[in-house]
Amino acid sequence: METVLPEVTAVGVIIKAVIILAVISAIAGFGTYIERKVLAFMQRRLGPMHVGPYGLLQLIADGIKLFTKEDIIPAHANKFIFAIAPAITAATAFIALSAVPVFPDFTIPEFIPLLGGTFVPSIASDVNIGILFVLGMMAAGLYGPLLAGMAQANKWGLLGSARTAVQFLSYEVVTGLSILAPIMIVGSLSFVDFNDYQNEHIWLVVYQPVAFVLFLIAGFAETNRTPFDILEHEAEIVSGYATEYSGMRWGMFFIGEYANMITIGVIASVVFLGGYSDFFFIPAWIMIILKVAFFFFFMLWVRAAWPHIRPDQLMWLCWKVLMPLAVVNIIITAVVMMAMA
Repeated sequence: METVLPEVTAVGVIIKAVIILAVISAIAGFGTYIERKVLAFMQRRLGPMHVGPYGLLQLIADGIKLFTKEDIIPAHANKFIFAIAPAITAATAFIALSAVPVFPDFTIPEFIPLLGGTFVPSIASDVNIGILFVLGMMAAGLYGPLLAGMAQANKWGLLGSARTAVQFLSYEVVTGLSILAPIMIVGSLSFVDFNDYQNEHIWLVVYQPVAFVLFLIAGFAETNRTPFDILEHEAEIVSGYATEYSGMRWGMFFIGEYANMITIGVIASVVFLGGYSDFFFIPAWIMIILKVAFFFFFMLWVRAAWPHIRPDQLMWLCWKVLMPLAVVNIIITAVVMMAMA
């Protein structure tokens, strides 16, 4: 028997949007602490320890520092573009999350004044082309670092923005091609349809292991994570597109980065690893949290384990290895589907 969900209202969507902004921002802040602790453990260090028990209050100390640090705009910079570039990065990351199933559906208890009984959906904007929308918004995030570097009147910032454009545009091709084969199997661009398909059949990673690996590699590149963090490689270009930024403007770039890490984790979980589905005795909502947490930890693990690579190696990997593999995977998927039709 099909479950009929309550009606989605504007109030429910607004509540969901506020939850996404609040929770993901908090996770992005706490993620910096987790990352420093994980990297310290893997490198046999202690990490943050002095501010609060086990360094937990380091989060508050970092927040105070970012909010109170002097906001400097260089004399020869384009002030308007320089100011809005960080906002573009953070905004596109959160807009992408609006079409991703973040947390399960729930109804606010009746005893809560004004909002009691309001149904809050798992997806703030359940569009039937959800995957296309999310990939498009993540691609639009390119404009934040690109405009930031170009607005600085600084050669290191300009070089960083040029690298950003080359890397993001290249790996967006791989991201799109890698996810095309699963779309062919499911026959939809909706995250809900992907979730339902895997509930009825089997996790798509079984059918598409190559696409899964390609998507993860391209996701690393699009989130500016090691070993693909040449956009701000300190050993070569100081800090790339963020060279002249300070305070919360600088912080917004990295809030966007952590939000994109969560987005990649959610997409990989929903498209390839079954999405919201029970696993033996583990409820679906715990499973999706565990899957996203695994991908978040995996990104930290890779950062600790892999060295930086050169820009030419990065482009060679994209155009001569990953993209041909993605195209071959699409062709094989199409041939198998035609043979089975």
